[in-house]
Amino acid sequence: MTAEVSVPKTAPAAKQTRKRILTGDRPTGRLHVGNYVGTLANRVKLQDSYETFLLVADHHMLTTKLDGLSEIEQNIRDDVLDNLAVGVDPEKVTYILQSLVPQIPELHLYFSMLVSVPRVQRIPTLKDQLRDHGLAQPTYGLLGYPGQQAADILVVKGDLVPVGRDQESHIELTREIARRFNELFAPVFPVPESLIPDMGLLPGIDGREKMGKSLDNAIYLSDDTKTVEKKIRSMYTDPNRVRADTPGRVEGNPVFVYHDTFNPNKAEVDDLKARYRAGTVGDAEVKRLLFAAMEMFLTPIRERRAELAARCHCRRLRCPCGAIRNLARLQDGLRGIGAAAEERVTFFYQFGCEGGCQQHSILFRNRFEKLQIGDQWMVHARKDKDHWECGAARVFR
Repeated sequence: MTAEVSVPKTAPAAKQTRKRILTGDRPTGRLHVGNYVGTLANRVKLQDSYETFLLVADHHMLTTKLDGLSEIEQNIRDDVLDNLAVGVDPEKVTYILQSLVPQIPELHLYFSMLVSVPRVQRIPTLKDQLRDHGLAQPTYGLLGYPGQQAADILVVKGDLVPVGRDQESHIELTREIARRFNELFAPVFPVPESLIPDMGLLPGIDGREKMGKSLDNAIYLSDDTKTVEKKIRSMYTDPNRVRADTPGRVEGNPVFVYHDTFNPNKAEVDDLKARYRAGTVGDAEVKRLLFAAMEMFLTPIRERRAELAARCHCRRLRCPCGAIRNLARLQDGLRGIGAAAEERVTFFYQFGCEGGCQQHSILFRNRFEKLQIGDQWMVHARKDKDHWECGAARVFR
């Protein structure tokens, strides 16, 4: 006597009507204003027009940091908080924790067969990473970082990738991998385009070309008022200007780059530039007005972040802003591996919350009851009172 397993029929998946975006962060700590200029502003701008996936890339963090791993959970929390605080809406954006999606390293394995070592060694940011982290030689993981990034993008079939200009070479490698895979196996993946912000990299407060956590030259989105003021007062300006009545250089001067980016009073900025060039305004006044502009920009972000952080505490991998337990899915994952085509849907149990914050739907917005995946897997979710439960059962013929 055998038991009969009944598998519910499901409606066909909804046809994709909007192009997809994959964006993300390595959770190495709090995000800074350089991150905002490079990617966060674009996320907020594009979330209404595109189906957006935001990857918290905790595996990528390991490529340059193997010490202090106890910080990972806090870093993930900080990253999500900063994204929420600037307006990356979880009702519009699907947040993904990279380590909970096994299809990403699987796809990375396949992609690693399609790209040569000399090709990844030509990625310009590899030398930057070695220099910034004091490494003599790259690890295998760091060398393969761009290939895993390609898997991040293509596992969700991303059409567009908002990145800083320094990451453009990574997207070009992703395009090469997608084309190569499609030629060898089947036309599975889109060939993604990069979206570069109009402004380039935001310089560090020390005058270096790039702002970075490891460079200790950043203004963080969560910095308090006194910290922001102290950092701006110490900012690098024109090294040849020793007195306030000496004509100064505006072009390439970090203080004026920040004014152009964050000061909405363009008449004030133009006046400061004219007086700076003429030697009739001192660095102290220019920085004082920059501090006022930065505070106007940062205050609502800082307040929103504090509100979210206070509402719920983080325990293990629980949502920092407050959410019901939920499920997320990535559709149209892998197809056409070898001669056989397959379609996978990835589910994972994600951050829960304590504190009665069920009105926030963060990580993630997709909800469903039962779903049959091909002929083999059935994954179900059900809401029991005020939380979600999930399970998976293998269905054998």
